[in-house]
Amino acid sequence: MAGEGARSRVVPCLPERVALSDSPRRPKNETMSIPGILPCQAIEALIASGAITADVAFDSDQVQPASLDLRLGPTAWRVRASFLPGAGRKVADRIAGVAMHKLDLSAGAVLEKGCVYLVEVAERLALPPGVSARANPKSSTGRVDVFVRLLTDYGEAFDDVASGYSGPLYLEIAPQTFSVLVRAGTRLNQLRLKAGDPPRVTVTNIGVDLTGAIAGYRARRHAGVIDLDREAALDLADFWEALEPRRGELLLDPGEFYILASKEDIAIPALQAAEMTPIDPAVGEFRVHYAGFFDPGFGVDEAHGAGSKGVLEVRSHTPFLLEDGQTVARLVFEPLTERPARLYGEGGSHYQKQGLKLSKHFKS
Repeated sequence: MAGEGARSRVVPCLPERVALSDSPRRPKNETMSIPGILPCQAIEALIASGAITADVAFDSDQVQPASLDLRLGPTAWRVRASFLPGAGRKVADRIAGVAMHKLDLSAGAVLEKGCVYLVEVAERLALPPGVSARANPKSSTGRVDVFVRLLTDYGEAFDDVASGYSGPLYLEIAPQTFSVLVRAGTRLNQLRLKAGDPPRVTVTNIGVDLTGAIAGYRARRHAGVIDLDREAALDLADFWEALEPRRGELLLDPGEFYILASKEDIAIPALQAAEMTPIDPAVGEFRVHYAGFFDPGFGVDEAHGAGSKGVLEVRSHTPFLLEDGQTVARLVFEPLTERPARLYGEGGSHYQKQGLKLSKHFKS
């Protein structure tokens, strides 16, 4: 594990900080009128009302404390280029112009690294006025270097769902380092729904920890296929090279993919959700953290109060000498409309109390 020395806590610097046990429940009809991220019970209410639908039954664990996992539908298209539909155009109307061939995901199919695919999501939206959404890859998706972005009809930006949007959802999937096996029902990203325009507060910079016995992992090229629905099935040495720290520095090679850990511990209170965002390129020509959502309760231990490391997915555009403690990302908090009925990690989680940790697909 990285960073077993001095540890610091990252907490939101917001005007009203609420402890895990002292948030009053608001009536359901009041929740949507308060700007903020919708908690699990509000998402479940949207499903019950028909604002979120699917042709197949929802999975029992699909709704997270402050987000909804999206599932792949049965059909994928290999496309020759990424695209946005743009104002006035539907995604389906653009597919014929970019599709190379169609894949049936019912029994599973391999998505090859270096290729771009488009898949219609199983879920559809008919959001109420004033409710919008934003998508982000799940932690396990980002940690195996699969680039995933959400598209909507008439969309002019990836990952954003306009207020009151009604229509289908699509995923652009681009495996970067490993080829992956997916099937209908595979969950690669998650949707965070919000009412109004809640304030976003940048709390702190996030540094990188290069002090552990293992400084990080570098992905091996020409490795095998990763089945994204199988857990603890692969030997990490077949896919990753462990990196030893040298004088508190790590030289990033251009185009290589790294898994590192944050210097700080992160703990997300019950009435907050957080997103890790990249730093300004002027601070370093590298990209960090493709999967950036932190649900309420991440890193929180009510008995002991210790946080969890943030795992950093890093790719450099130029040779770059990274130093221990160097700022690589920022943590941005948004309030919830009310306390979620359940918190992250309740009932177990792959990434609660994590240190430097690979995705759930690899054996410990």
